[in-house]
Parts: sequence; structure tokens; C-alpha cells
Amino acid sequence: MATVWQTFPIQFKGGLISNLSPLQHGMTSIGSGAILQNFEPSLSGGYKKVLGYEKLINTEVTGSGTVQGIAAVDSSKVIAVRDGTYYEADSSSGTPVWASLATASNTSFIKTRKEVYNFSGTEKIVFTDGLNYPAYYDSGSLTFLTGSGIGESNVAGASVALLYKSTLFFAVGTNLVFTAPYDDTNFNPADGAGVINVASTITGLAVYRDTLIIFCTDRILKLIGSSSADFSLSSLTSALGCLETDSIREVGGDVMFLAPDGLRTLSSTERIGDFGLDVASKPIKNTLDELLNGTVSVHSYVIRKKGQYRLFVYSNNIRDSVSKGLIATKFIDQGGEGFQWATLKGFKVHVADSILVGDVELIYFANDDGYVYKQEVGSTRDNNSIEAIYESAYMPISDPQIRKTFYKLDTYIKPEGFFTCDVSIKLDRNEPNTIQPQPITLSGSGGGFVYGDVGSVFGTALYKTPGDQTFFNNTIGSGTTVALRIEDNSTNASFTLDTAVLEFSTNERR
Repeated sequence: MATVWQTFPIQFKGGLISNLSPLQHGMTSIGSGAILQNFEPSLSGGYKKVLGYEKLINTEVTGSGTVQGIAAVDSSKVIAVRDGTYYEADSSSGTPVWASLATASNTSFIKTRKEVYNFSGTEKIVFTDGLNYPAYYDSGSLTFLTGSGIGESNVAGASVALLYKSTLFFAVGTNLVFTAPYDDTNFNPADGAGVINVASTITGLAVYRDTLIIFCTDRILKLIGSSSADFSLSSLTSALGCLETDSIREVGGDVMFLAPDGLRTLSSTERIGDFGLDVASKPIKNTLDELLNGTVSVHSYVIRKKGQYRLFVYSNNIRDSVSKGLIATKFIDQGGEGFQWATLKGFKVHVADSILVGDVELIYFANDDGYVYKQEVGSTRDNNSIEAIYESAYMPISDPQIRKTFYKLDTYIKPEGFFTCDVSIKLDRNEPNTIQPQPITLSGSGGGFVYGDVGSVFGTALYKTPGDQTFFNNTIGSGTTVALRIEDNSTNASFTLDTAVLEFSTNERR
């Protein structure tokens, strides 16, 4: 009697999952990853190898030590802070250099943070660092508040600034300090400025819909109103707070932040005026706990066009090649359950900033080597390889007690240029004395850009049809469970894992 072959399709989706037992994972979440490193869950489908980064300019920021801050001004100008001094460079000039703007009186701060606003028709930036008075950038010049004006002493040592309606708000310990309306340096109570003591150390601020959200170490508060005459402060929750200022980012209409029990999202609910506080990181609890173990500091940024939030753990004692982070791609409009996750390796981020200039999204980061890097460009980590790994859970296919014999593996991949990767079939949880099939090397090319993709710039990109390719390979092996592992550690072009199909027959129950 002829052996009947069956097919088992694996659609690459679901992201990284690390909170399930191996058998549960393999039975319930086909296509998700037990390992998903440097592959991002894509809104276009599948897992795409992440893009790389390169130096913005080939000159270090003047000084020594860790870069303390970075801010994108426009399409070419970037501000970087090192040794307490603010520098500006214009990457569009022939030979860009870091030109000094001003130096803080206390240079021992860890990070600067920025807020952009426009009260008078000119876009300005205010910087805070937790030790000094705020610094104001306006059209190529930067000045620090002196503290000599009425009420200015209240804002000394502000750690965060945020624009809410017509007012700048500053977090200073347990105090929420705000300016007069439409006046960024006026802290005179007679003009509408003021101070609100929230009775808990403020770790961050965010604007959500028509509400100012105040994150504290042990609670979350909300403020509504349009001026000191009608500002109203109330509690959103007293059961949890935010641990890390630089984890707070708005992504896809929700606000992500690091809470004691993981990464949570603040979002709306069906009830008017109500907020949800979902734990978004439940599928990767074990991964997140391991990542944050012994953390020195964290930083995050968003990639708006990808619906993506990225969180990085930083230590100057860890090499950039092994520095780690997380990717979260948002697939539904509201709530924390719509994220798919992956890990990052080889991205050492201490400070970062992203900005939309027209339709172009620019992302910059820096660490302790003194350079500013441009993210989401090319296929290398500043000419070094990107190590991308996907490994599925061990899947029983139908019955974990029945042995299967595997004959073929068909893989569907969308390349963006020349690529190569190794594909392995792993049997029976890689137990000792189990004969494993030899890895298969796949290679191909797509070339050109696809309209709408990151990197497709009108007038400079060569557009063509996406380079879909199908790879048919024979294999041989027998086991009760099977996993796929796909690896690429190269400087080759990015590619997207779409689908794989295994062909097999079933044997006797063991």
C-alpha cells in the first residue's frame, strides 16, 4: 500500500512567545517563535529581517564618555550632548562637524530629554536633564534658564518637560510645574503659572487624548483642564506606577510604559472617560524578566510607519555586538493584547530620537563610543553583520505520540536583494541520539525597492515587482515533534519569512 503524504503549512506570524510550556507552545501557536531575534513581526505579514544602522557623520561628538542626549531638529540637523555640552551638526553640509552651542553648569547628569513646541510660529525645543535648569533651543542657539525670574526656581532640576494644550509642564521630584499659557519661560503665578504637588515622585508625563497623564513611582494620575483656573487632578490608579521614564512612548494610539509587572499599555475602553491598563508583555514575560535583570538603564523609541515600539537595555560594560532589546509591533487599534514581539541583538542604545519629516521617518541613537547613528538604513550594523534567528516551538502537528517521517520542506521568502540563510529541521526537541537532518542553505535575490517600503524614496530608488521566491527542498527525518530554525548572520539584504510547508507521512503509535 502506498504511503500517504500529508502537508503541514506554517504561516510565520504571532511573534515571540516565552510564557508557554514547550508542548503548549507547539500545539497552540503554530508559526510563532521560541526564538525570534532580529526578525520583526511585519504589518505586511511574516517576519522581516531588521534593517541596520550607519554613522550619521564620520566624526565623534566632541568630548569623552557616554553621549547624554540626542535630538533630531529637522531632516539634516541633529543635536547631541556629551560631557554636559550641547553640539549641533548638519549632515547635509559637505564636511559636517559638531559645533558647540552651550554647556550646562552641572555636567554630571545621565540623560537629557526633549520636548518640541511652537507658540509663536517658530518650532523650539526645551531640554531637561534632572540637575540643571531647562535649556531652550531656537534656530541654532541654545540658552539655559537662569532661575532669576519669578517662580523660575521651581523648575530647577526638572527631569521631564511636556506640552499639554497651551502650557509647558515640567516634572521636578513630586512637583508638577507649569508655565503661563503660550509663554515657555514664564513661571509667574500671577500670569497663570503654578505648581502642583502630586505627593509621589514623578517618573514621566504623557498626553493621551485630552488628558495629561502623570506617571509616578507608585501611582498614575490624570489632569484635565486648559489653564490654572480649571486644572483638575485625579487618580487613574494607585495600584501601580512607572519604573522607567524613557520607557514611556505613544505607539499606535496607546501609551506604552514599564510597570513593576511588565510593559503595560494605557488605552481607552468602551466607557467614556475610562482607561485600560493592560499588560502587553504577557507573552514574553520570561524574556522580559531576563532582559531587565541587572539593568543599568533603558531607552525606547517608536517607528511610526511600522506600528513599532522598541525598548533597549543599556550598559557601557556590554559590547554593542551583544547588547539587547525588544521589538513590539502593534496589530490592533486598542489594548495590550494586539502586540507581537521579537528580540534585538547588536543594537547598543543609550539615547535615541525619532522624527517625521514629511513622509520620511528619521531615527537616531548614540551610546558610549561617541558617534551618532542613523537607524533603519542598510543591511549592516555599521558594516558588521546582523545575526537573525527564527526558531519555532517543537510542533506535534496532530498527535505528539505518533511518529512522522518528513520528506519535503517548501519555504516561501520575499527578498529585497541578494540573501542567503540556513534552514534546519529539528526533531524530538533535539534530544541526544536523535538523528537530525542536515541544514539546508537557501539563497536568492529580489533587488530593487517596492513602492511604500521603508527606503523607497522617490527619485532615488529603483522600483520593481517584489522578489517573491519559493524554495523546494527534499529532506529526510523522523520524529514525534518538529521545529524549524532559520538563521542568517550576514551583511546581505533584508528578507521576509512568509510561509513554510512540510510534507510528511504518519507512522505507528509509539
